[in-house]
Amino acid sequence: MANHYSALERVRQTERRTEFNQRNKTRLRGQIRAMRKLLTDKNASGALALLPETFSVIDRSAKLGMIKKNTAARYKSKLHLRVKSLAS
Repeated sequence: MANHYSALERVRQTERRTEFNQRNKTRLRGQIRAMRKLLTDKNASGALALLPETFSVIDRSAKLGMIKKNTAARYKSKLHLRVKSLAS
């Protein structure tokens, strides 16, 4: 257990940040999972409608440091290619 006031404060900050990071990571993974489900179900219109929202969540995660910039670009590229091939 922490003894100093500053250590107690760091414990509280860590708990808040852990909750924030977990919530954002869950949101990202859920969004990508939903998008991939639409793609495997061959639902082109649903996937096309969900694409901008998914890109937004991916970009926000990269901005917050949940994933790296290149990882975000890779996710977006792969999803966009799959949607484009499904739509044609």
